Amino acid sequence: MLGERNLGQSLLGQIGNKKLGIGTIDGSGAARWNRRTGQEALTGTYGCLGFDLLTFRDRLMFFRGEKLMSRRSSRPSLILPLLLTLFYSLFAAAQAKPVDAEGHQWWQHAVFYEIYPRSFADSNNDGVGDLNGISSKMSYLHELGVDAIWITPCYPSPQVDFGYDVADYRNIDPMYGNLTDFDHMVAEGRKNHVRIILDFVPNHTSDQHPWFQDSKSSRTAPHRDWYIWRDGKAPGQPPNNWISIFGGSAWTLDPTTKQFYYHFFYAQQPDLNWRNPAVEEVMLDTTRWWYKRGVSGFRLDAVDTLFEDPALHDNPVLPGTNKQGDPNMENKNNTNFSEVHEELQKLRKVADESEAVLIGETWTSNVAELDRYYGQGGNELQMPMDFMFTTVDKLSPPEFRRQIAAVDGAHGWPVFVIGNHDIVRSYNRYGDGKNNDAIARLMGAFYLTLRGTPIMYYGEEIGMENNDPTRKEDVKDPIGRTGWPEEKGRDGERTPMQWDIAPNAGFSKKDPWLSVPPSYRTHNVATESKDPNSVLNLYKKVLALRHTNEALLEGSYTALNEDDPNVMSYLRSYKGKAVLVALNMSATAQKAIFNLSRQGFDQTTLKTLIASPEASATGNEVTLEPFGLLIADVN
Repeated sequence: MLGERNLGQSLLGQIGNKKLGIGTIDGSGAARWNRRTGQEALTGTYGCLGFDLLTFRDRLMFFRGEKLMSRRSSRPSLILPLLLTLFYSLFAAAQAKPVDAEGHQWWQHAVFYEIYPRSFADSNNDGVGDLNGISSKMSYLHELGVDAIWITPCYPSPQVDFGYDVADYRNIDPMYGNLTDFDHMVAEGRKNHVRIILDFVPNHTSDQHPWFQDSKSSRTAPHRDWYIWRDGKAPGQPPNNWISIFGGSAWTLDPTTKQFYYHFFYAQQPDLNWRNPAVEEVMLDTTRWWYKRGVSGFRLDAVDTLFEDPALHDNPVLPGTNKQGDPNMENKNNTNFSEVHEELQKLRKVADESEAVLIGETWTSNVAELDRYYGQGGNELQMPMDFMFTTVDKLSPPEFRRQIAAVDGAHGWPVFVIGNHDIVRSYNRYGDGKNNDAIARLMGAFYLTLRGTPIMYYGEEIGMENNDPTRKEDVKDPIGRTGWPEEKGRDGERTPMQWDIAPNAGFSKKDPWLSVPPSYRTHNVATESKDPNSVLNLYKKVLALRHTNEALLEGSYTALNEDDPNVMSYLRSYKGKAVLVALNMSATAQKAIFNLSRQGFDQTTLKTLIASPEASATGNEVTLEPFGLLIADVN
């Protein structure tokens, strides 16, 4: 067995003076464990350093017995478990296989791409996309610069909420194919270096799931306690005032058992009871099952809704009504319970067994809330989405600087999103109606060059726009049906991918489940591939640079010219190398002068790497046309 001095030298040689965070020291000088185990802290911290915990020097003092433990302690048996914990944790960290000298994991260098499977590619021409359609486009995704695709739910489902009402967690809905098709898609992905991320819906199932069918059969059914059942306040009255996100009460009365069941979403989406250990066990095992099938991670849906107040206290009512006509309400007693984080830690342990990544649908109002989803020592979600970034629905350098600075100061790896299947497309949100293509190129150059991992949304790279329904009878989305006309739903951002100028944008030979906008004739993959100034080719250039440039892969982020209200600019720097990004977020031409001496670059000259047609750099001065962009090496 290693002596204490040799142990310290060995550990110091492996990980240097890094913050391990096994425990803390109280005022009396005794060791006190954190709530998580030493193993978890070490494993999480090794790849995501910088937490405000004790340094390795303090750990070494602990093992040597200086200050923290007397060599004559009556409890010397504490040393051996701690040594074993350290060795095991270092071994586990080594198994994480960092992809660079900085200890980054594969997902930190990856570009993710969300696919709505109903709308990406239709291989059998039935008007609905499928897994074989996705497989057929793997080479396109690879050439674009995508490393992992997140596929929204493709499990068997009645499709009340388009797959987010799951009837079987371990199979594929026949409209998309079968498990053989899924295995083929995984294999095609591997050939093209594209990983598969599935959407996991832990909060609720479909009311057609066998678990719920059994649960509602009687009050003594084996699966009764797998869901949230309660008596009403009075005959015919729900247990409390909670409102469903899709409108109306969050409680539905079951006529057979005369009790109400709870559903945060649609009535056909009953919430699971995560306080039942049997539910937790089967859901964790389900993720293991998919990992063994080749999945590289999960996007976790609606994670903040897993737990509710067991006492069922009413939620505070706020002034006014929502688009469904219900009272506005603060979801104080049915979201964001601390138990959520305990379950995320368990899901993370299972994910770590397969070097998988967990992405969180984490709607937060500030960075402190977002920070909690990373977990203490990074033991929860590796990639909680920063939706606060998407709330900046205008081209505002001051607002973007504020958001980036906040998330860059968090205790985890930043994740940037500008669109998804629940948000109006970025082409519409940021566009001014005249310069939308230029603005789309600008936004791509922007968030794809930030420090962190981007998650693209299919069609974003060709400037796809929303195609919202104009009649209630055309609405497919349940939130649009219940909220019309104030709320038109999310159909507009879920229309089929635009591949070429053929009918239905080349998506299908049959009329698709949602119609494509007329703009498909100019905004499609085939047409834009031939245009060097297209949105698509700008995305390809930026993604290629992102994958090969060390400053963009590894570098820090430094905001520049922070008083400039029009030009968003920043420096990505790494070991003496730097890339400058300058983005004109205004409708008038702009000039910006950069003094980078404080960043260690005197007598700066800029070498253009990517630029809009009229952008230029002379010495340390950049000239940008309206909505122009320039990405340059700093020499």
